[in-house]
Amino acid sequence: MAATVQPIRGMNDLLPAETPVWQWVENRARALFDAYGYGELRMPLVERTELFARGIGESTDVVEKEMYSFADRNGDSLSLRPEATASCVRAALTHGLIHNQQQRLWYAGPMFRYERPQKGRYRQFHQIGAEALGYPGPDVDAELILMSARLWRELGLGDLRLELNSLGTPASRQGYRRLLVEYFSDRRDALDEDSLRRLASNPLRILDSKSPDMQAVIAAAPEITAHLDTESAEHFERLQAMLAGAGVAFRINPRLVRGLDYYSRTVFEWLTDRLGAQSAVCSGGRYDGLVEQLGGRPTPATGWALGMERLVALVTGNVPPPPTPDAYLVPVGAAAETEAPGLAESLRDAVPGLRLVMHCGGGSLKSAMKKADRSGAALALILGEQELGASTLSVKPLRENGDQLPLARPELLERLRDGVRNRRHR
Repeated sequence: MAATVQPIRGMNDLLPAETPVWQWVENRARALFDAYGYGELRMPLVERTELFARGIGESTDVVEKEMYSFADRNGDSLSLRPEATASCVRAALTHGLIHNQQQRLWYAGPMFRYERPQKGRYRQFHQIGAEALGYPGPDVDAELILMSARLWRELGLGDLRLELNSLGTPASRQGYRRLLVEYFSDRRDALDEDSLRRLASNPLRILDSKSPDMQAVIAAAPEITAHLDTESAEHFERLQAMLAGAGVAFRINPRLVRGLDYYSRTVFEWLTDRLGAQSAVCSGGRYDGLVEQLGGRPTPATGWALGMERLVALVTGNVPPPPTPDAYLVPVGAAAETEAPGLAESLRDAVPGLRLVMHCGGGSLKSAMKKADRSGAALALILGEQELGASTLSVKPLRENGDQLPLARPELLERLRDGVRNRRHR
C-alpha cells in the first residue's frame, strides 16, 4: 500500500465539525460590513513579489524571511500574499476605484507566511479585514475601531482590550528614528541578535521585541508620542476624544509600532489574555503613504484585519449548535430508491428553506432509522412499497412523542412548512 500524502506543516484542514463556527463568525462580519456601507473585494492569492517588497517594506520580517516566493515559467517573481492591504490598494489602483472617489472595502481569505507553526500562528492563516481609502480624518479611524468593537459584542466577546498609538508622519518618524538609533547604539550590549540587525534597518521594530531580556532597555527608550508632529498629535487627540465619547475604553501604548513599514499615524490592536503568546486578535492603523508608494496619487487610507483562527478559538463557546435537518427521507426497497431522489427534489421545490437529507447507501430499515435519528432531524419520512402504492409518505416524529402516520402530499407539505416556520422562529 502506498504511503499517504501528508499535509504541509502549518497548513490545516477545516473539517465539517469545525466549519459551522467559521461560517457563524463570517456571516456576522458580512452583515456588519453591509450595515456600515463596506463593499466586498476579492483579490488573487498570488501577486508580484514587488508589490509586497514595495508596500510592506524590504527590511520587514515578512518580506525578508516569511514570504512564499517563486519564479513562474516566465521568470517573474511571484508571492503568495502574506497580508491583504497591499493587494487591496493594488486592486483599487488597477480598477480606478480611488480616482476622485473614496472607498470602504472589506475582504476575507487565506494568507501565507513561512513561520514556525504554533497555537494561533500558522503558515496558512485566514483574515477578515476592512479598509477605508480616501478618508483623511480621525473620524474614519474611529469608525473602524467602533465597527470592530461592535463585532466583538455580536460575537459575545467582552474581554478584549484596545491599545492605541500614533507613529506620526514619515518625516517626524525620521527624527524619532535617529533618537532610537542613538539610544540603542549606546546599549548594544543589551540587544539580542534580531535587535542588532534591526538597529540599522528598522529600529522601531526593536520596540516590538518579545524577548524578556530586552524589556528593561525597551521600557526606558524614548517614547514616540513625545515626538509627534503637530498635525499628527491633533489627529491622535481627536481620535481619543471620539472613542471616549462613544464609550470605548483604550490604553495608550507608546511601544506599539506594528510590523509593517507602511503604517503612519494611528495604529491599534485588540488583545486578549486567553490565547497565550498570540495575544493580538485584530490589528490595524493608518497607511497614508501606501497608495503613492505603489504608484498612485497621495491618498489617505486606514484599515484593520482580524485573525480568524484566533477569533474562532475565542468564540467557540458562544456559537449556537450547527443546523440540523428538518426531515430525513428513508427509501425502503429498490422501487423506492429509484423514486426517492426525484421526490426529495420536489419537496425542496415545494417547501422553501427545507433542510432535507436523503438516506443513501442502502441497508436495512433499522440501520437507516438509526442514521435518521443521529442526523438530528425532527422527522423521518419513510417511502416503501405501501407508500408508493398509496401516493403517501409515512411520517415518524424523532424528537417528540407521536405516532407514525401516513400523509398524502398536501398534508405532508403543510407539516413540513410548519416545521420550517417553527424552526425559524425559535
